[in-house]
Amino acid sequence: MVLSLSEARVLVERARSRGQTLVFTNGVFDILHPGHTRYLADAKALGDVLIVGINSDRSARALAKAPDRPINSEQERAEVLAALAAVDAVVVFDEDTPHAIISAVQPDVLVKGADWGENAIVGRDVVEARGGRVVRVELSPGYSTSAILAKIRK
Repeated sequence: MVLSLSEARVLVERARSRGQTLVFTNGVFDILHPGHTRYLADAKALGDVLIVGINSDRSARALAKAPDRPINSEQERAEVLAALAAVDAVVVFDEDTPHAIISAVQPDVLVKGADWGENAIVGRDVVEARGGRVVRVELSPGYSTSAILAKIRK
């Protein structure tokens, strides 16, 4: 389901009251591919409830991946992600980084791809300060949205 940040906080409170482990990850997730679905399944396996933060269209453009990105709108990306079995909730954030949403959600586990350096992971400070952990998940080789777009443009 696609939630506002305040709705996500209610989900978090319910999960915590049940003793469930809350996992958070984030990204643009523009053109969904097997690398994404494997990554999200790996993230979900680290706990009970997986919340995925996705960059808004404005926030995704600020990452400067390409001038025509994202290809799919934030609403479309959120809807597709929310339909995945591994994903319990999707929250769109408009800030340049997910720090504010991570601070609000206070996950037990923060997940990023292994391509991220440990010190570059936004929200690490928040998660570790409350005794949580940061996990870097191996990526599936050969999958990337940029590669898919390059193939299409040929």
